Formats: sequence, structure tokens, C-alpha cells
Amino acid sequence: MKVFTTIHDMQTEMIKLKKYGKTIGFVPTMGYLHDGHMSLLKKARQENDLVVLSIFVNPLQFGPTEDFSAYPRNLDRDKEIALNERVDYLFCPSSVEMYPRQPSVKVVVQERIDVMCGKSRPGHFDGVATVLTKLFHIVKPNRVYFGLKDAQQVAVVDWLIKDFHFPIELIPCETVREEDGLAKSSRNTNLLEQERGEARHLYKSLLSAKEMIDDGERDRETVIQFITNYLLNNTSGSIDYVEIYSYPELKEMTMLTGTFIIALAVKFSHARLIDNIIITI
Repeated sequence: MKVFTTIHDMQTEMIKLKKYGKTIGFVPTMGYLHDGHMSLLKKARQENDLVVLSIFVNPLQFGPTEDFSAYPRNLDRDKEIALNERVDYLFCPSSVEMYPRQPSVKVVVQERIDVMCGKSRPGHFDGVATVLTKLFHIVKPNRVYFGLKDAQQVAVVDWLIKDFHFPIELIPCETVREEDGLAKSSRNTNLLEQERGEARHLYKSLLSAKEMIDDGERDRETVIQFITNYLLNNTSGSIDYVEIYSYPELKEMTMLTGTFIIALAVKFSHARLIDNIIITI
């Protein structure tokens, strides 16, 4: 595995590989890798000649009330995981390398951001889109892999690729879960013991809602209220949102039909967890 920390060296290597006709599968991350990331790397390994992993905690996507410095980091451990997953290239630049000065141009996302996580995190997806635009130009991948745990991000990246005409195929991958259903996330390590036990109910609430829909329920508000009550009764966290939208358009709907996402976010004492399911009827 080759490790690069500068944009120049990474970009030069990728340009050379593209001349040789190699297909590149890219997994962009903020590090502190877990099984969810590993599943993306495995899929990238299956579908491409070469796999590139980036590890960069992007300051632009942290809001003023979010602690950038507290985001978990362990680069040595991440390198070991990358080696075990047969990653060919690891790109781990510093913040100064990626943003040597105040950016004169930023990507501003205008659609699919006024709902779910975007509603309570203004500017977050601008930061995501800006760093991905930079990374796409540096890595020049054929395919890019994202987990559907953050389905809103997948929807935003879908249009980033389409609107800017990146020659990249977006590969959404299913959420990887713990045995009790909790979606795997680096933030899970911040849960208190009691909160960890409660956190399994996020996915349980979604599965129970799906059973309602399978039994014929079609009213959006009825399903949202059911999930809200379930979470209030089974967790001590503060509900950030419970929402249902068409997917991937993320448009409001009154009656449930077609493909839609049921998404939620719950704030515990030191971690904000998200989860979702996508249903087609």
C-alpha cells in the first residue's frame, strides 16, 4: 500500500494510473474506520483494478456548535485496517494541505438539504460537496462508494456528480449493523453504557414502522407519530427529527407511495446518531 499526504504526489500517481487504463474505486472517509467502511472497501476491491482510500477529517463540514477537534482519530489503526483490506493507495492529507488558504470558491448545495440532517446543520453539505469536488479531481476515480446510513449524503453526492458531469459512477452500499441492529458508526464509541443499550431501538422503531406500512398504513403523519412515540418511550435521547420523504428526490409526500426514506436522528449526551430505511411500495 502506498501512502500519500500531498495533493501533488497523489494526483500525479492517479494520472499515471489512468494512462495505463486502470479502473479506480474510491472510498472517501474521515477515518476511524469500522466494519461499515470495510464493507465499502471490499466492494471496491471486487469491482476495480485499484482501490483508493482517503482519510481526511474535513473542517468545512463541521458547524459552529460541533467540535471538530473531538472527532475520533486513529491513523495508525486505520492504516492497519487498510492493509488488511488490500487498499492500494491511502491518501491522508492535512487540513493545511487541503486548505492552504481561505477558499476563494466553495460548492454551495441548493437542493435536498433543507430536510433531515441538512435542516439542523446549515453549511454541512456545502463542506461535504466542496471537499468531494477536490477529492474527485485529485483521485480521478471510476467509481465512488458511500454507505446508505447517511442516505441524504448519498442523494447530495448523486447530484454533485450529475451537475458537475464527473465521469464517476456512484455506488450506494447498504448500512452495516451491529448484531442488535445499531448502524455502525465511529460516533457509537461516545455512547454511555445505558445509551448504547437504548440505541438499538432506533432501528427497531424503523422496522416496526415498516411493519405498519406492510400492513397497509399509508399516512405519513401516522407513521412519523408512531416512531416518535416509540423513541420517546424507549430512549433517553433527544429526538432531532423523524421524517419521511421521496427518495432520492427528498420531496415531501402526504401519502406513502413509490420509493421513500424514513429517517431519524437522536441526540444522546455525547453522540448524535442517525438511521434510516428506504422502502418501495
